[in-house]
Amino acid sequence: MDANDGEGDGWSDVAAEWSRLWGSAAEPVWREIVAAAGIQAGVKILDVGCGGGEFLVFARGLGAEVAGVDPAPGMRAIAVERGLDVRDAGAELLPWPDASFDVVTAFNALQFADDTFDALDEMTRVLKPGGRLVVANWAERALSDLDAIEVALSDEDPEPDGELRVAGGLEALFEEAGLAVLASGVTSARWLAASDVELVSAVLLGEDASVQRELTPTVLAAAAHLKQNDGYELTNSYRWAVATHSS
Repeated sequence: MDANDGEGDGWSDVAAEWSRLWGSAAEPVWREIVAAAGIQAGVKILDVGCGGGEFLVFARGLGAEVAGVDPAPGMRAIAVERGLDVRDAGAELLPWPDASFDVVTAFNALQFADDTFDALDEMTRVLKPGGRLVVANWAERALSDLDAIEVALSDEDPEPDGELRVAGGLEALFEEAGLAVLASGVTSARWLAASDVELVSAVLLGEDASVQRELTPTVLAAAAHLKQNDGYELTNSYRWAVATHSS
């Protein structure tokens, strides 16, 4: 699931459930990025579209100095409860001066920017010289069990994977934006649902109770091969890339 929709209001309505069910789903990606981007104690990080601040809490535990932005008031409220500096902003207008951060991250957020290159320019603006820009998002549908379930729920054929989801897409975007790619990869992450109810709630996050009841048989049928005892184990994949100023 995604942490930022550009408008923010819809995500505020489901902020608590999203944080509980999906907030730490990308932790294996976080760990890879920590190593690839050189995140350690004292490093200053800005997370764009930070949701409830789950990655920031993780990075803070490593001794990093952290801050974030998210347009959804409900998400920011969760982050503030966690003692985080999270402000109301999107990727294209960040409320910090030039060269404020060592690392800027965006997890499942860049695709919601009104203009991708404006967002990259702004995220680069707040990077210190030699700083690292990190973008991570869902990989192509074929690599994620969640996508297969969501396809089963649709009456229409799925649209082609977006350019940020496919192999080489992030690298090409960074290069077009004048950034030098330092590292990239694809990372798989296990996600566990403890019961039928939890799986349906996570897949149909934001749908009202009547829709959830109607679609429950379809969700469970699509996930039947993923059942583990009373729960379910899904494997979802993320593509990520780390870049820096090319000059």
